[in-house]
Amino acid sequence: MAAVKQNYGEKVLIQFEDFANHNAFDLLARYGTTHLVFNDDIQGTASVVLAGLVAALKLVGGTLAEHTYLFLGAGEAGTGIAELIALEMSRQTKTPIDECRKKIWLVDSKGLIVSTRKESLQHFKKPWAHEHEHVGNLLDAVNAIKPTVLIGTSGKGQTFTQEVVEAISSFNEMPIILALSNPTSQAECTAEQAYTWSKGRAVFATGSPFDPVEYNGKTHVPGQANNAYIFPGFGLGVVMSGAIRVHDDMLLAASEALAQQVTQENFDKGLIYPPFSNIRKISAHIAANVAARAYELGLASRRPRPKDLVKYAESCMYSPIYRNYR
Repeated sequence: MAAVKQNYGEKVLIQFEDFANHNAFDLLARYGTTHLVFNDDIQGTASVVLAGLVAALKLVGGTLAEHTYLFLGAGEAGTGIAELIALEMSRQTKTPIDECRKKIWLVDSKGLIVSTRKESLQHFKKPWAHEHEHVGNLLDAVNAIKPTVLIGTSGKGQTFTQEVVEAISSFNEMPIILALSNPTSQAECTAEQAYTWSKGRAVFATGSPFDPVEYNGKTHVPGQANNAYIFPGFGLGVVMSGAIRVHDDMLLAASEALAQQVTQENFDKGLIYPPFSNIRKISAHIAANVAARAYELGLASRRPRPKDLVKYAESCMYSPIYRNYR
């Protein structure tokens, strides 16, 4: 890390990818205050999922703080997403983040994370240990917590069983179900299962691509919560503003920009992400929003601030179009 900074300067952006849980959190905490670093597994995943949730609220109604969240999986992705949701909730409601975390529950391999397990938990799970009796499995947790949002980051396929999906659908008109694990074989459930078991009522997105599903004469198109929506635009926004540190508010800015790109036409199909075919336009808007937040936070070093940040972002992007000389 010292050598990279020495060779390339203070403003080189270092992206961490695929580190083991214990290393990922430690490295981000260790270098986040001294280097310009971004962990895609923790922060990129969190930002793209938060964007999907913000968009989904336009379909199901309510604010982030009015919903209850249950995660299956409490590693980098799960805890990273949970923390960013709590952060945005805190920002919207002006409530302390500790209070906001109480709306978010996590299930790991030993069951619901509760306060009686606190002593044996890894440090990144401890903020999510709430007061509750022991619950040993996901189905019991769904029935006990009654979440409106179910998020899978477990890396284990077919864990959102028919009983689980039917349970969450029994007390939600439109349950939000995100089966985020990759590859397709490890997805917590398939699109067909989610729509069939929820009787076509689920707002559904995945980490892996799934084909549209027809249920009762209506075609449902599952969105894909892919980090590639976030990290190119996020990185561009950081670099083009000359930011010297990554701040959580910049991740929130990326989520806001992505959620704003979802059109009514997308919502009508049940999509909570814009089509990936528009990725360059999406990335330019994310970059502009991230850069704007960096300027607001006093973290940007590029002066003067460009008048039109979207146009400036587009001018900084490569266009892989080459003249034909023959």
